[in-house]
Amino acid sequence: MVAMTTQAMADEIRRQQRLSQAIAADQAAVSSHKKINRPSDDPQAWVQISDIGRAQAQNGAWADNISYAVGRSDKAETNLHEMNTQFIRARELLVRASTSTLDAAGKAAVLAELSAIRTSTYDLLNEKDYQGVAIFDDTTPTMVPVSRGLTLEAVGTRQSVESGIMVNSVSRTLDDILLEAYNAVNAGTQTALNAALTSTDAGLNHVILQQSVQGIRSDRLDTAKGQNTSIQLDLKERRSGLEDTDLTETLARINANLLSLEAAQAAFARINRQTLFDLIS
Repeated sequence: MVAMTTQAMADEIRRQQRLSQAIAADQAAVSSHKKINRPSDDPQAWVQISDIGRAQAQNGAWADNISYAVGRSDKAETNLHEMNTQFIRARELLVRASTSTLDAAGKAAVLAELSAIRTSTYDLLNEKDYQGVAIFDDTTPTMVPVSRGLTLEAVGTRQSVESGIMVNSVSRTLDDILLEAYNAVNAGTQTALNAALTSTDAGLNHVILQQSVQGIRSDRLDTAKGQNTSIQLDLKERRSGLEDTDLTETLARINANLLSLEAAQAAFARINRQTLFDLIS
């Protein structure tokens, strides 16, 4: 009869325990979809996963910064577009006043609209968002970190949008120009109207230039957003390769280990029965 020594029995029990532990670990990996849950599972991979996790956290912070900057940039573009519309309308009103004889009611209507345009332009320049942050920065543009070593402007300054408009070698502001238009219509002289029209054209060109500059800022933010997204996907893929469970491979290993364990237990039980029979025979 086949007999097992005490050492052989202990070795077999330990082997079966290792099979059971491997099966349990693989079943947990299938359930959690993660094959590495603690450093001892794979120390080298755990270090890499930790490094990737830190990179993902940093990249996530940059993504939040970019989203914030894009939101501000979009709002600035909207306000500049509205200013463009306002100045086009102011120019139309000046042309109307210059080429037709306005009666008292018509003149009052033009003056009221020019006054409203002036107020609206001021509001657009000084508007704040829902968080109380000014749409356009004051004096110095805020630099937003968007990646390692790279910061970008989200918007320009209010001063750069509203001032620095050269008309006949004189620096003017948008408000100066709109006030001039109002006063020219009120005065009704052709000289004043022609001068105001020249100033309004300069103001409109300035707003168009600011729109172009803001568009460049927006394009740079879009590029940073695309690069950030690409890095996020790359990090996610690398982490998944290290950490995620390969279901096909793991299920196949579970089945193989279950078969091995069942066969070992069956053989172990038969040998033990024979050994016990020999002892009592």
